[in-house]
Amino acid sequence: MEVTPMKKYAAEAFGTFVLTLFGCGSAAVAGATLGTLGIAMAFGLSIIAMAFVIGNVSGCHINPAVSFGLFLDKRLSGKDLIGYWIAQFIGGIVAAAALALIISMCDLGGVLATGLGCDGYEAASAVGISLAGALIVEVVLTCIFVLSVLGSTADERTAPYAGIIIGLTLAFVHIMGIPLTGTSVNPARSFGPALMMAFNGDMTALSQVWVFIVAPLAGAALAALVWMGLKQKAKK
Repeated sequence: MEVTPMKKYAAEAFGTFVLTLFGCGSAAVAGATLGTLGIAMAFGLSIIAMAFVIGNVSGCHINPAVSFGLFLDKRLSGKDLIGYWIAQFIGGIVAAAALALIISMCDLGGVLATGLGCDGYEAASAVGISLAGALIVEVVLTCIFVLSVLGSTADERTAPYAGIIIGLTLAFVHIMGIPLTGTSVNPARSFGPALMMAFNGDMTALSQVWVFIVAPLAGAALAALVWMGLKQKAKK
């Protein structure tokens, strides 16, 4: 099967759609029932499922931070980085719109009452984490997550299981991150719900979303730097 650039971008849009719809949807619709662990597993299982669906097409990044980390590790071209980013943000926005539509047809109090799985700090955080704290948390959690991607996909011994490793790592970082910031580690997953909340009259998430774009990209850059250092030591 020939994998054209458009097929890769379409796969990334679809994968990000699934991750955002089911991850954020679990938080918005059933968060009180599922709890932190349940929501974390929804995000992690979304990665695992998509890895086996689109992994052979696009690599199943479905996250601008992951794509950035792989770009810095010279495994993704600049052209594909831009294409992946556009596709991922489109997927996140469409998923958030679909989630908002589903919620509007349920007896859940409306979109604003559910929060759409948005990330946040200060009053928008379950524990009132500060802006500085949110930046640190998102950088650290994204660094760990992207390292799991860089490491598991670089070795042919672990590559066949990379989807499972990455999905479980995503669930792992969510367990700590959900009470703090809601856990982004993914700009596209954060932007879509924030935009839909703004369309429904609440600008809080959209005004804070820059944190969940900048910090994950910084975390990905840190992961790439750490990974390069680890590779050099391994060669020695």
